Amino acid sequence: MKSADAVSQEREEAWIGDAVLALFARRWILANQRCMDADLFTAMTSNQFLSTMSNPTRLEARIGRRFTEAGLEAAFAFIEAEILPKFLAQTKKVRCGRK
Repeated sequence: MKSADAVSQEREEAWIGDAVLALFARRWILANQRCMDADLFTAMTSNQFLSTMSNPTRLEARIGRRFTEAGLEAAFAFIEAEILPKFLAQTKKVRCGRK
């Protein structure tokens, strides 16, 4: 069982990781879909999707730690390598909120 300090630390890292994931998702959507698509953003960043890979808090904490230890580009590289392929595999081709 994790100590209260460890749980608190993980939640803080996840809070940062959530923000990094949100920024990645928005940049990716704009670059690849060429539109602002709130539905696609929600799908990419939701706990429902993240839970298909891991506990969402743990996964976001990994992103947060990567950001803290190595910076934004390293965190983005992690998301691109570990999360984006799974998202794309689970998502039908979507363009600006339309399937």
